[in-house]
Amino acid sequence: MPARVAIILVLSLLPSDAFAANKAGLVEISGQIDEMLRAATPDFDTKASPRCTDAEFLRRAYLDLHGTIPPAAVVREFAADQSGDKRSRLIDKLLDSPRYARRMADLFNIMLMERRPDVYVPVAEWHDYLRKSFLENKPLDQLAFEILASDGTDASTRPAAKFFLDRKLNIDLVTRDLGRVFLGRDMECAQCHDHPNVDDYLQRHYHGLAAFMKRAYLYTDSKKKKTYIGEKAEGDVTFTSVFTNESNKTNPRLLDLPEFVDPPNTQKQYIDKPTSKVRGVPIYSRRQQLAYAMLSDANVDFRRNWANRLWAMMMGRGLVEPVDLYHSSNPASHPELLEFLAVQLDDHQFDVKWMLRQLALTESYQRSSETKLDSAEPSQYLHALLKPLSPEQMGWSILEATGSRKRTLETVIAGVLKSDPKFGKGRSEHPVWQDVAVAEALKSRVAQLATIFAPTAPGPEVGFDASADQALFMYNGAELHNLISVDKSPGLMQRLAKIEDPTKVVEAACVATLSRTPTTDESQQLANYIKSSSDKAAATKDIVWALLTSAEFRFNH
Repeated sequence: MPARVAIILVLSLLPSDAFAANKAGLVEISGQIDEMLRAATPDFDTKASPRCTDAEFLRRAYLDLHGTIPPAAVVREFAADQSGDKRSRLIDKLLDSPRYARRMADLFNIMLMERRPDVYVPVAEWHDYLRKSFLENKPLDQLAFEILASDGTDASTRPAAKFFLDRKLNIDLVTRDLGRVFLGRDMECAQCHDHPNVDDYLQRHYHGLAAFMKRAYLYTDSKKKKTYIGEKAEGDVTFTSVFTNESNKTNPRLLDLPEFVDPPNTQKQYIDKPTSKVRGVPIYSRRQQLAYAMLSDANVDFRRNWANRLWAMMMGRGLVEPVDLYHSSNPASHPELLEFLAVQLDDHQFDVKWMLRQLALTESYQRSSETKLDSAEPSQYLHALLKPLSPEQMGWSILEATGSRKRTLETVIAGVLKSDPKFGKGRSEHPVWQDVAVAEALKSRVAQLATIFAPTAPGPEVGFDASADQALFMYNGAELHNLISVDKSPGLMQRLAKIEDPTKVVEAACVATLSRTPTTDESQQLANYIKSSSDKAAATKDIVWALLTSAEFRFNH
């Protein structure tokens, strides 16, 4: 349980067992999920796509849970494994790896900060905080509490304050993003009046959320040269509709839940009264109440929102889509399923690993992306949905395919063994150390690749609007061509250069890039291309380039 600050709690809204041990015990619900999807669509089984191939599942699971394509050696090992439980064992292996924590840190960084530039908290510190949180499988409600409650003064949780600090505590921006990210409701259009098209989004909802943050302000310590969140004990929210000219006042509240009324005035309002040299810390903090209100049992939107976002991560779209636009005119495609997932997430103490495992085990997740019906609705989940790779997935996958990640790991291990032969071996064999070392060594390269494919900030994790930079990178970018040049980037190209048989060259190239063996036609055509060329190395480079720039590589399918 996070350290509680000295504030007056609204006990009626605080979960009595916040962050406690799992009440219900871990249970399997993947079968129930499939049954609920099946029941929602007539003749589901005759319309649904069959199970995907093992190669497709391996690639899909790696991209979703590790943020990269699988190594070529793993592709071959998985294909050779004839055991019936190899898919479930793969899921467990991926979730237990430190690479999972990095993938989730990438995902939540974009989800929460939307590629905004650094202001007060460096993204490296924020990303490390998220990575360590997922490495220890911190409950999602606890992570949310820390993000909402941190004021930046505690060094251990200062990175969590990035959500507020790097939005500069802009009240309108913070209010909108709190609604979108934590409640799944974009209430921006309810700021000046009740939403004209959405009956659920009322002006008092927007300003009730804003009231939690109204008294907060940025305080910069001139000696430490750091900025924190301070707060005053006064400051109310009034609002006037531009449609009706009617004025109202509201205390903090989440949607239609009860208002948070300030306690009766006492002789002392502050722990630290705000001055130009002192950060204000009131005895009663409305901003701190927000963290408790979000996690309260009464706030069904919080757990529904996160269940929907985790579903969207794995399935390619939310049960509510867009994920931040839940309202009566845009209901969940499967409302009973969404409520079931929300309750299960809560019952399992917001255990993200458990939820992702359940989703990955479903028949729905493991279906082929090829459809039986031309008119199949994505919201029916009759087949796996195509998902464009995120910029981070694209960057890591290119480095994996070209052998750069493997080569980098070998280099950093050799370096630590040389500098510290006595203790280097034990350290270099530790998976967490390897993950951190490789990520540190490749961070500038991954960032460069990700920047090329990233949507304009602030923006979502994935944006598939092609740009001139992307086209230039794919077709004649020096970075990509260097990665597939034998002399400039030893790895895949060196391995392919040592293979004499053109058919085996093609097979190795497809396994490394597309995580599958080539079809008969692909094998024949590409092998003939190499045979007909006077320059085998150039022809091989052309093939690898074509595979890396193909639609198949750029999509999770």
